[in-house]
Amino acid sequence: MQKISVLLVLTLGMLGLTSFAQGLGSSQVSGSFQVDAQYYGLDKGLGIDAEYLSGKRMGINGFGKINYALGNFSAGIRYEACLTPLSGFDPRMHGHGLANAWAMYDNGNIGVTVGDFYEQFGNGLVLRSYEEWTLGYDNALRGMRVVFRPTDGVTLKGVYGTQRLFWEKFDNKKGIVRGVDAEWNLNQSMAKLRDADFQASIGASAVSKYQPDFNVLYNMPENVAAFAGRANMSYGPFAFSTEYAYKINDPSYINNYIYKEGQSLLANLSYSQKGLGVVLQVKRVDNMSFKSDYAADGSVLDINFIPPINRIHSYSLSSLYPYATQPNGEMATQFQVNYKVQKGSKLGGKYGMGLSFNFSQVNDIVRHYVAGTTGFGDANGTLGYTSPFFGVSDHVFFRDINCGIDKKINKEWKFNAEYVNLYYDIATIEGHAGMKPINTHIGIVDLTHRFGGSHSLRLELQGLWDTGDYKDVEASEIMNYKKAGNWCSALLEYTFAPNWFVALADKYNYGNPVKDYRQHYYSVSGGYIKDATRISLTAGRQNEGMLCVGGVCRLVPASSGVTLSVTTSF
Repeated sequence: MQKISVLLVLTLGMLGLTSFAQGLGSSQVSGSFQVDAQYYGLDKGLGIDAEYLSGKRMGINGFGKINYALGNFSAGIRYEACLTPLSGFDPRMHGHGLANAWAMYDNGNIGVTVGDFYEQFGNGLVLRSYEEWTLGYDNALRGMRVVFRPTDGVTLKGVYGTQRLFWEKFDNKKGIVRGVDAEWNLNQSMAKLRDADFQASIGASAVSKYQPDFNVLYNMPENVAAFAGRANMSYGPFAFSTEYAYKINDPSYINNYIYKEGQSLLANLSYSQKGLGVVLQVKRVDNMSFKSDYAADGSVLDINFIPPINRIHSYSLSSLYPYATQPNGEMATQFQVNYKVQKGSKLGGKYGMGLSFNFSQVNDIVRHYVAGTTGFGDANGTLGYTSPFFGVSDHVFFRDINCGIDKKINKEWKFNAEYVNLYYDIATIEGHAGMKPINTHIGIVDLTHRFGGSHSLRLELQGLWDTGDYKDVEASEIMNYKKAGNWCSALLEYTFAPNWFVALADKYNYGNPVKDYRQHYYSVSGGYIKDATRISLTAGRQNEGMLCVGGVCRLVPASSGVTLSVTTSF
């Protein structure tokens, strides 16, 4: 594993400053720690045998992070150990060592960061580096960032570096990322506008990737640039924001090496007052995968980020079919209404009542392929296609219509109920070729009873009804149907406030078209919570599925065993 001398110097320097600053009494040390470990058991019903596990009976993912601050100076290190990575995580995570280290000086006027850092320009359409532990995702930039604030309301940023790819060393085939960003907050800059009802800011970004051409089939552009402009405005209860991004031709593995430019537009309009919130969002994405290595696949080395505009569900069955953003092209819209029925009203009662409605839909874009081709598969090395900017295809990737109600009945009882209608193109989103889209109805009831204000009992019941016709499931496609069909789920959780909880849960795929897949996914769990420390232990089964955070997903394989999770911060 690579030993990074810069990281060691930063680490030793930080420790030295910590020792020196003890006498000053003004330094601060903070950090966090997490370990997730799983023991994998054999389970004949789920098809988990020794061959399936390939000798892997335990996985461990863990990290420790320490941050130090003294006046205008701050620094930090992050140590990771994945021995071996949990199932479903990229096997390239295997290893341990200093994952990143950084040092920063910021006096309010100018800030300089060296080492590993995270940054986002605007909504991330041309640049977003971030870390998501639950996905095993980390595209931190290693290099330098400079932030300059020449006057009130004006912020200028510049970044330069290479992206993290697990534990791989930097070589001359990797891309270098360079970017600048400017943002102007008009209200902060102009004294007459500081207390105005109208608030406004504008911004612009430019990001460039340099990567040597080592492709033997095509002439690859070694410099690929992307540009974005954005505006945010609000007046009283109304708010509007938008960002447009443009990327020059960027042939890559993801877009089948076509030379078409990329575009993206994101717009949000909202209205908010006491008891009422309304949000309308629209998005267009066309050929906007932007990676620092044109040969990379999957969720690695992404320079930019395509925000999803659909509801992120928290219950197990409504999140069974999460949406993964399609960087090659999508047209999306979302409409959300939240209404709080007033306390003391006839309908709201003593405690009021919350009502919600959400609609989101994602379609493919219209494509007119170049002469002599019929689609991505045979358009390699060409412009690929043309697409009218507002052209919406009839091909629906995803649609989610849901509504909910939450109400506190009295001091002891409260409940939440939801209905979800979900349309899911599983062939496109999960790559299960030949499968028809999933169309489901989902009902959820969540009831909580408190005992004397210290203990509580929560009952959660869910049902998912799949309207698909699976009479003619081909033997060659059986593996694609592990999630299909009707489901039911129940959870009973008892909380000993404020520290302990225990829970029993079961999900049953009783309507699966393949009898062998009609399995109970039962589990028992318990945990301890105190301040910022949480310890949980779970034993049982986990169904196969997709885990998505912010439109970025990973496959979680079926498993049976015991899972321990420990998190704390200080």
